[in-house]
Amino acid sequence: MLFDSPIFRPMGDRSLLVELGDDISPSVNQRVQELFTALDLRAVDGVRDLVPSYRSLLAVYDPLGISPAELKRTIRNTYQNLDQTELPAPRTIDIPIVYGGEQGPDLETVAQYHHITPQAVIDYHTRPTYRVYMIGFTPGYPYLGEVPEAIATPRRNTPRILVPRGSVGIAKQQTGIYSVDSPGGWQIIGWTPVNLFDPQAQPPSLLMMGDRVRFQAISLQEASQWQPSKH
Repeated sequence: MLFDSPIFRPMGDRSLLVELGDDISPSVNQRVQELFTALDLRAVDGVRDLVPSYRSLLAVYDPLGISPAELKRTIRNTYQNLDQTELPAPRTIDIPIVYGGEQGPDLETVAQYHHITPQAVIDYHTRPTYRVYMIGFTPGYPYLGEVPEAIATPRRNTPRILVPRGSVGIAKQQTGIYSVDSPGGWQIIGWTPVNLFDPQAQPPSLLMMGDRVRFQAISLQEASQWQPSKH
């Protein structure tokens, strides 16, 4: 549910969490994106960073440059005028996925959990056009939603110490792509040759909040021949 007005929660002496809703939904997330865009364009003195997430926005500020009370007033005023904020048109990006095998060691687990075939998991996973709700966890890591209920699966009981870059996972109704080698507890069902994070690129992250993503099943041979596009 989208709140009528922002709820503020202090996060230490230099950050303010601005909650805009109490659930994960496209409408709440779009409101977060609108507030983030409006405040970013406004370039508020004293605000050092803005970090959007599913249903909230973290404002990191310099208390010598702006007081918490003044920051709250600025955010409330901006929130009341969000209808004047124009978001960029969302991009739709197709991402090829190699499902199963060594690239997707948990595909069978997800299939067994739902009493369906691995091919059915693939069919369900490639069916939606996903919204990029947020970028986080590691640089360039996209949180995408939502997967069909038919394949929504809890995280692994024991996280892996190392999940290779490009691994595609499911955690309940979320799906995501590991942008760098890292630990992780999501159910890994596939892998993509697409590089989601390049620190030398501008911007470094391939995907942005509000983008749309479609998955396409490909073979391992097709993945070996895949040519990256510059971003």
